[in-house]
Amino acid sequence: MATKTTTKKTDTKAPAGKGKAKARAKIKAKKPAHGPLTKLKALHGSKESLVKKLVEPLARGDEDTDQLEGRLLKASNLQLLRLSKTVEKVQQKYGGRAKLIAAIGAATGKAKDKDYLAKLDTLTLPKLLDLARTARA
Repeated sequence: MATKTTTKKTDTKAPAGKGKAKARAKIKAKKPAHGPLTKLKALHGSKESLVKKLVEPLARGDEDTDQLEGRLLKASNLQLLRLSKTVEKVQQKYGGRAKLIAAIGAATGKAKDKDYLAKLDTLTLPKLLDLARTARA
C-alpha cells in the first residue's frame, strides 16, 4: 500500500484582515437595556414607589400592609410589573377588589352565598381577575 506524501506546505489560516476589527467594534457597541429594571425605572421611577402604589390595592381585608410591602420589596422587578398591570386592569374594568368579587359572584350565580364571597375575599388579586375572566366566558 502506497501513501502519498506532499512536500508543499499549505497555510490553513485565513489572511488577517479588517473584517475581525469591524466585528469587534460591533460587539463593543452596547445596545440600550430593555430589561425589567429599565422598564420599572422608566414607568415608575423606583421599585419603592411602585411597591407603595401596589400595596393598597393588593392587600386583602385581614392582611397587614407593612408585611405585604416587605414581601413586595423582595419580589423581582418582572413580578412587580406584572402585578401593576393586573391592578390597572382591575381598576379600569371593575373599580376595585370589592366590585371584582361582587362581579364574580354575579357571574357565577352565587351573589347571595356569603361563604363563597368570603372565600373569594381570601384569594389574591391576580387569581380573582383570572376567575372573573373564566366566569364571563
